[in-house]
Amino acid sequence: MSFFLKAKKIDISTGSQSIIMLNQDEAWHYGIRAGDKVSLSFGKNKVNTEANISKSRIKKGQIGIYRDIWQKYPIKPNQIIQLDFQDRPESIKAIKEKLLGKRLNYQQYDSIIKDVISNRLSRTQIAYFIASGFLSQFSNEEIYYLTKAIADNGEKIKYRGIVADKHSIGGLAGNRTTMVVVPIIAALGIRIPKTSSRAITSPSGTADTMEVLAPVSFPARKIKKIVDKTNGCLVWGGGLNLAPADDKLIKVTYTLALEPYTKVLVSIMAKKVATGVTHLVIDMPYGETTKVPDLRSAKIIKKKFEYLARKFNIKLKIVLTKGSDPIGRGVGPVLEARDVLRVLQQKENKPVDLENKAIKLAGTLIELVGRAKKGQGAALAWQTLISGKAWGKMSQIIKAQGGKGKVDANDLTIGAVKYYYNSPNSGKIIFTDNKVINDLCRTLGAPSEKMAGIYFNKEYGDKVKKGERLFTLYARSEDRIKLAKKALEKSKIFKIR
Repeated sequence: MSFFLKAKKIDISTGSQSIIMLNQDEAWHYGIRAGDKVSLSFGKNKVNTEANISKSRIKKGQIGIYRDIWQKYPIKPNQIIQLDFQDRPESIKAIKEKLLGKRLNYQQYDSIIKDVISNRLSRTQIAYFIASGFLSQFSNEEIYYLTKAIADNGEKIKYRGIVADKHSIGGLAGNRTTMVVVPIIAALGIRIPKTSSRAITSPSGTADTMEVLAPVSFPARKIKKIVDKTNGCLVWGGGLNLAPADDKLIKVTYTLALEPYTKVLVSIMAKKVATGVTHLVIDMPYGETTKVPDLRSAKIIKKKFEYLARKFNIKLKIVLTKGSDPIGRGVGPVLEARDVLRVLQQKENKPVDLENKAIKLAGTLIELVGRAKKGQGAALAWQTLISGKAWGKMSQIIKAQGGKGKVDANDLTIGAVKYYYNSPNSGKIIFTDNKVINDLCRTLGAPSEKMAGIYFNKEYGDKVKKGERLFTLYARSEDRIKLAKKALEKSKIFKIR
């Protein structure tokens, strides 16, 4: 049954979620509860939305239209809107079955993904779907179905020939190797169109860090032009219509502050399928305070990645690395960008661990695509870096993406507020807590405040003296520094003994 109500504009934005507001008594009369999915029809337009309820803000006979909808569609005050209650979709039945431990087929996953994209599922319903991965393990076949459904329900970018890529599953502070690997590979004439995510549970993602140097949001056609010109790019995947359901799932995952392993697998591989990747190296750090806690878990995830790669005909190499300390010295968008440029520009104060790991990963990818024999890829990557060709290529990519190609690493932190944290005692650093690093950087304002973060003057394994500088806090304001100092009274980054 349809109901007809007069539109009232509400000057509030809800983000990407389409929401309308109904009078509480009237909604009860219609049998609509908060969170129920309803559709709006006006003119030739039809919009799927979620119902919100108010006792007094909306009168009987009115329907409150939030800014997200009335800015997108031509709705006038008091315009007659047709409202229809949506029956429970097949996707809800599928999510319920998954929560009960049943295995789903491709059609069921496809229905979930289609309804995520069309906003037929609320954030709560999506959260239940994500949580189902903890309650009932996804089989390999289900992971394939879900990945395929996400990749199929979105735009795809196709290239001819080899399309290389390198991806880290995250969980280790810093570790911005991608921004060194991409220009090395591109400088060798190998196509590497890199789409990256923003931070979910970390202080910065590759897209957040690259955004310090150049814009990262482009339509697919513009990305193809950038790659055709430079052989590479470093862009935000969420700015595209590539696997759009994944970006909606990421937003709910961010709210929950968790990432089930299945979600990580599917998110990474769906984007690779959508961008036509043929050769892929995955960096998988593991350790007590990283995303993957131990080698046993890393090997399980490795096998699942290898299964998906075979299903999608992608040549894959997984690099397992023990993660006990940040890679690079800086954590946070600007500080990580500075580390990357110090390596590419071969500065004296470059972070050697970042350089070495990037060379290893680039060498592995070079061998995987057949440009070097086994054991010789790292040497070719190293020559490309120290010759200046990698920095020249990165400068070209930055310009192509709308940034300034002539940027010096040491100019990036000008204007930041700093606080030096000194060692409370003498000894050796025997443990680094990545989770504390992530939490502290977020307290400082990362990743939304680009300058926020931590620069490490000392690292795991170093001997320190009492009063010697351990790390430096960076923020945009003294207030943020004060909050971080308060946090450090209860949580410690280093264990010194």
